[in-house]
Amino acid sequence: MTNLLELDQINKVFNPGSINENHVTKNLSLTIHDNDFISVIGSNGAGKSTLLNLIAGTIPVSSGRIRLRGEDITDRPAYKRAAGISRVFQDPQMGTARNLTIEENLAIAYKRGKRRGFGRSVTEEMRRLFRDQLSRVDLGLEDRLNTAASNLSGGQRQVLTLIMAILETPELLLLDEHTAALDPRTSEMVMDLTQRLIEENHLTSLMITHDMNDALAYGNRLIMLHDGRIVVDVKGEDKAKLSVEDLMELFKENVGNQLRDDDLLLKA
Repeated sequence: MTNLLELDQINKVFNPGSINENHVTKNLSLTIHDNDFISVIGSNGAGKSTLLNLIAGTIPVSSGRIRLRGEDITDRPAYKRAAGISRVFQDPQMGTARNLTIEENLAIAYKRGKRRGFGRSVTEEMRRLFRDQLSRVDLGLEDRLNTAASNLSGGQRQVLTLIMAILETPELLLLDEHTAALDPRTSEMVMDLTQRLIEENHLTSLMITHDMNDALAYGNRLIMLHDGRIVVDVKGEDKAKLSVEDLMELFKENVGNQLRDDDLLLKA
């Protein structure tokens, strides 16, 4: 297996030295391999979103190193990491510009990290690419390229955000509870689509979820965070054998009396 991303003894301390000091990530080390699809679960405040922010570069590490394909990117700003690391957020409105059309949003994603600049002008070649990508999700969006993002449903908008995120085949796709704001039926549709797109495009992905069933059903690997540390890391056949009850027991074995069932705030 080829190492894609390595986190080496990562610490993140907010407001260091003050009364509000908060040590969120604690000596966290993680190696992500090519084609890993990793579900990340844990209690509120465990450091899940902070982990994604550190990888994306939206917040700096306090100590430790981050390497992408062996290259140290610890001090690389978020806008430079964005060429290889894409992200989909929980809120469907965060990934798209509401007043721009579908094709204009896709054009911005298409030009991300390219020297030709940041803009929304669309060529016929780009339009053909956009139609091809959208036709694969079977929602009819390929025939609505001139529709404003604000006129799409939450599910359609999140699908558009997902297509934007993978349009240029990122090295790593970060999914930050990207179905949490959707109704159950739409959430299932977006999750199935997510898995299909990851498999078809041979992507590597890290997905935060609060749904234990989704954490078990999707991906080849599962990690659980607690108090800024990885306390569970299962993969392959070991993950496939797990039930929700098994997962709860693993939590308790690894964190003891620190964790109560209702602390998890996970859907079972």
